[in-house]
Amino acid sequence: MKVLGISAFYHDSAAALIDDGRIVAAAQEERFTRLKHDAGFPHHAIAYCLEAGETSLGKVDLVVFYDKPFLKFERLLETYVAYAPRGFQSFQKAMPVWLKEKLFQKSLILGELKRIDATFAGAVKLAFTEHHLSHAASAFYPSPFEEAVVLTMDGVGEWATTSVGIGRGRDLSIVREIHFPHSLGLLYSAFTYFTGFKVNSGEYKLMGLAPYGVPRFEKLILDNLIDIKQDGSFRLNMAYFDYCTGLKMTSAKFDSLFEGPARKPEDLLTQREMDLAASVQSVLESVVLRMTRSLAQEFGIPNLCLAGGVALNCVANGKILRDGAFNNVWVQPASGDAGGAIGAALAASHGMGNVARTLLMGKDSMSGSYLGPSYAQGEIEKRLTAAGARYQVFDEHEMIGKTADALAEEKAVGWCQGRMEFGPRALGARSILGDPRSPKMQSVLNLKVKFRESFRPFAPSVLREDVADWFEMDCDSPYMLLVADVVGRRRLAMTPEQQKLFGIDRLNIPRSDIPAVTHVDYSARIQTVSAETNPLYHALISAFKARTGCPVLVNTSFNVRGEPLVCAPEDAFRCFMGTGLDYLAVGRCVMHKVDQDPSLKVSYENHFAND
Repeated sequence: MKVLGISAFYHDSAAALIDDGRIVAAAQEERFTRLKHDAGFPHHAIAYCLEAGETSLGKVDLVVFYDKPFLKFERLLETYVAYAPRGFQSFQKAMPVWLKEKLFQKSLILGELKRIDATFAGAVKLAFTEHHLSHAASAFYPSPFEEAVVLTMDGVGEWATTSVGIGRGRDLSIVREIHFPHSLGLLYSAFTYFTGFKVNSGEYKLMGLAPYGVPRFEKLILDNLIDIKQDGSFRLNMAYFDYCTGLKMTSAKFDSLFEGPARKPEDLLTQREMDLAASVQSVLESVVLRMTRSLAQEFGIPNLCLAGGVALNCVANGKILRDGAFNNVWVQPASGDAGGAIGAALAASHGMGNVARTLLMGKDSMSGSYLGPSYAQGEIEKRLTAAGARYQVFDEHEMIGKTADALAEEKAVGWCQGRMEFGPRALGARSILGDPRSPKMQSVLNLKVKFRESFRPFAPSVLREDVADWFEMDCDSPYMLLVADVVGRRRLAMTPEQQKLFGIDRLNIPRSDIPAVTHVDYSARIQTVSAETNPLYHALISAFKARTGCPVLVNTSFNVRGEPLVCAPEDAFRCFMGTGLDYLAVGRCVMHKVDQDPSLKVSYENHFAND
């Protein structure tokens, strides 16, 4: 049974193809259109998935959309009625869009599918799943567990903001929900907005900023904003928020409580923003830990699956794992709305299609999340030549050696190999790499390559067999969704003078033998790399280890601020020519910046005006 899953029209549109329960392909539309968080109908992603599956839309048994628009519209209307006459301005802006487009999504989707393939059978082949069921299915079905509790936390789906599901075999059911407007994801997004970052994309920045602050506002949040019950269920005090009917996330009462108005995006970060980040991060962790402990005790199931946008908070995930209420934790690597495309297709495949679920000997079925397009060597050379690149072609062993040599010399390297990752993390297929031993690498990559805030931390890719020698963790973390501390013997002690520093002043103090991937609290967002899942990337890190004794590389996404991850070879070359990258390896082609035609240099001036 072939099922095509689609997520679209809100943010991070995507498509996924499932064939008899196996994930064949998945990709986000933004990677093809080069429009960050592209919400449009995923024509390109669908075309790629069908090509990867060697099929056509007319041969697909079912197309499944990842949520139910009528339920979402019901929630919108009921919310405006409940808060009337407040929110009339917001209502005026929202209604024309809904009445013209979103309310009639079934017709819209059918029309777009017919444009792709006129032989598509139409409404009899189109189905809809609920948003949180899509998330839950994306987490449970690819997981390595026969049985699991499935916890989904995000901003909001139709009505649900938090849900609990139980998965057994091919059966999955939602057993509990918390409804809008009470949302852990929207609480976190409110602080994202208030600290001057962009909602639905700046939450990563808030999490990265938290270790620079102290949680001095935590009690204020707990006393005024959120009421947390013993089992982790919660309610928000909506007097402090404006997202139900307003055009911003927080209200004037929020400003008064937290020492003034929201930071403007162009303003300098202050200690207040750092302390706000630390405070809401601590509150989020408290809620999630209460919830997971209660669920483990209630259901007696040793396995936990996580999905939804909040599941991308890898600091909280690491604490759930170390807490030990559940023996095993698996997080969907595309936990946001894009992953809903996989979940919708899997829910239909196993639920409506009665397709048996096959477990893979303790391994998940996400194929390392390498589910996107790849390019044959001849195609790579053709595309690079058309882009004006000057490159040398080596055999695979030589290419790895040249790249490892550049990394050992503290050069910044673009790495574009194999199938593109699905989800927000670069996992060694579309990555920018560096030497983690270099004290200057973090600032070089942030300021000269990524063009982003200096405080943003970088993640380590570490050989799976060496992870326990460098980090306080000894389990698989292939998707960069767990945080753990650097082991004590690798840390560098702070002097008394350094310990007196606060905030960003602590940024440039080396914390360990691998300072470029060690955050100010000695933590790291870890990706373990195995030879089984990504043999080429494993071979590169092994070659770097042979030269330096260090089995770790800096790994960050191959893009600049405000752009999606690169997809095609020409995307990689353009990014290479617009940044401070020194080398680029695409397939077996290796490029050195000094060899390139200077007239092809790309300028990112004014590129970040709306980011």
